[in-house]
Amino acid sequence: MKRLLMLAVALSLTSPAFSQTPLPLAESALKPVTAQAHTASTPAATPSPAQEIFDEVNDLIQNQYGGLSTVDRAALARDYQTRLTAVCASDPSGCAAEKAFPVVTAEVTALGDEHTYFQNPDDFKDFMTSATGGNRLQFGVRLAQLDGESRLILDVIPGSASEAAGLRRGDVLKTIDDQPYTYAGLKAAKEAGRQIMLGLERGGAPLTVAITSSESSSRDLPRLSFLPPSADQPGQVAVIRIPTFLAGGSVAQTVHDEVRSAQGQQASGLIVDLRGNTGGDLSECDGAVSAFVPSFTRLARTAQGDSRTVVRGGSRLDNGRVRSGVQSPALWTGPLTVMVDGSSASCSEFFAYELQYAKRATIIGEVTAGVGNTATRVFPLDSGAALQLTILNYAKPDGTPYPVRVKPDVSGVTDLAALGKGTDTLLSAAVGTLKTAPVLSAESVAPAARN
Repeated sequence: MKRLLMLAVALSLTSPAFSQTPLPLAESALKPVTAQAHTASTPAATPSPAQEIFDEVNDLIQNQYGGLSTVDRAALARDYQTRLTAVCASDPSGCAAEKAFPVVTAEVTALGDEHTYFQNPDDFKDFMTSATGGNRLQFGVRLAQLDGESRLILDVIPGSASEAAGLRRGDVLKTIDDQPYTYAGLKAAKEAGRQIMLGLERGGAPLTVAITSSESSSRDLPRLSFLPPSADQPGQVAVIRIPTFLAGGSVAQTVHDEVRSAQGQQASGLIVDLRGNTGGDLSECDGAVSAFVPSFTRLARTAQGDSRTVVRGGSRLDNGRVRSGVQSPALWTGPLTVMVDGSSASCSEFFAYELQYAKRATIIGEVTAGVGNTATRVFPLDSGAALQLTILNYAKPDGTPYPVRVKPDVSGVTDLAALGKGTDTLLSAAVGTLKTAPVLSAESVAPAARN
C-alpha cells in the first residue's frame, strides 16, 4: 500500500512523498484481531484463503469502524463480495489470499476514509519495523525535493551511516561517484550496500564524503538543540525537533527529558519543530503534549460508544484508568512556539491543536495536512497482511469536534532553497514570535496539580 511503502522508505531513504504522506493517528501500533465472522460471504464449509481474508477485513469494517464515512458498509461488502467471487471463479475453494488483496484494497478505498487502508504482508512487515524501531538497510536521511530531485537533507537519523559520515540538515546532494546525483542512483547504492563518494554542498561550499548504507535502527527520537541569543530573543533558545511519533516508543519520555535539559540550561524560550512529522502513536503524542500543558481532556467516539481521556502530569487516563505515562514528568512554563507545515499530519496536528486550544503556544507555519481528527488501529490478519482502520473520532467535552486541519496563528513557509544555503527561514521567524508567545502562570499550573 502506498502510504506504508512511503513510511518504510522514509525511515531509510526518504522520497519527497514522505513529507506529503500522513501517518494516521494510531491509538496503538498493533491490536490483535479478536473476532472473525464471515459477514459478507455465503457460509462455506471450507472458505478459500482469499475468502478468509476478505471476511476478516469486512468483519472489522462492520464492527470496529469508528470514522466519519457515511458509505453503506453492508452494501459495500456485498458489492465487493461479488467481485471476489468473480476473481476466484476458476478455483472457488483454493483461491489464494493474494487474489483478495486488490479486491480488498479497492473496497477500503471505496469506503472513502483516507485514514483507513489495507497493508499487504510486505507493507505490514515494514510498518512493524518502523513501529518497533527495528533495524533496516539504510543511509538514514530524510530528503526533500530541490531542483527536480530529492536531494535536500531534512533529517539525519541518529546512529545511521549518514550521521557517521557527518551529513547535516540543509546539505544539498550534488553527485554520486562524480556523476550527477539522482535519487534513483542513491536508492540503488543503498540496496547494493556499496560505498559511494557523495558530493554535496553545505552552505554553498563543496564537500565530498564516503558513505555506505548499513543496517541501523529506524528509531528517530526527539532531539534538543540550542540557538544563540539574538536581537529577537536575548537568551539562548531551545529547539526540540520531533521527527515522528512512531519510533519504537520513548518519544514522550524523550520530550520530557529534553524539556528538563532546556530548563537546566536556562533557555529563554522553546520551539517545537513538527515540520514533516506525519504522525504515529497517540499515547506518545499525549505524553509529549503534557510536557507543555498541565491538563487536557477529550472524548473519543467509537463504534462501541464514547470514552473520556484525561492527560495530566505525563499520565493518560482513559475512563479513569491509567493507560500510559512518563517517569519524572517535566513541564515547560516559558514562551513556546510550535512550527508546522503542510506535511505535519495526524499526531502532529493533534499536538499543535491541543496547544492552540489551550492558548499555550504560538503556532507558526502552513495549514497542516488534514488528518488530525480521527485515530486508527492496525489489525493483523491471518495471511500476514493487516488492516489499518479508523476506530474513532475526537471531540472536546462540550461536543466541539477536533478540526481536520490546524490553521497557524502566524503564517510562514520553509524556503528550501534558502535552507540549502544554510538559512532556515521559518525557524528564524519562529524565534521572533517568542517575544509574544504564551507562558504558563503559577495559577494555571496549580489547579492541574491539585486534580
